[in-house]
Amino acid sequence: MSGRRLPLPPGVVRRVVEGVLAGERRRASISVTFLGRDAMRRLNAEHKGRDEPTGVIAFTLPGPRGERVGDVYICPWVARREAAARRIPARQELIRLLVHGTLHVLGRDHPDAGREGSAMWRRQERYVEALA
Repeated sequence: MSGRRLPLPPGVVRRVVEGVLAGERRRASISVTFLGRDAMRRLNAEHKGRDEPTGVIAFTLPGPRGERVGDVYICPWVARREAAARRIPARQELIRLLVHGTLHVLGRDHPDAGREGSAMWRRQERYVEALA
């Protein structure tokens, strides 16, 4: 631990992830990592081919007992910018990204264009409303 304060307390992260898992009636082991702008930009360039920071990236693998194992990476810098643009609290946007990443680990997806109108986005927003 670097001594920095986490953007979301560990208890909130756990509550949100467990809330999505319970709502989806799924099991998964999910790690959550908060990254700075430059680290997220590098991760996005390496794995998604986009040389810019993004709010969330999720990776998933099938677990040995059929459950999913996933890593969710969240960039608080992007979350704060998006929250300011939407005029919402940064905490709410961080929770949105956490829900979004968790849904991706569980296999949910959305189109790149028009994602805010997708079934996954609507599902995500119901979780954000319930868990934020």
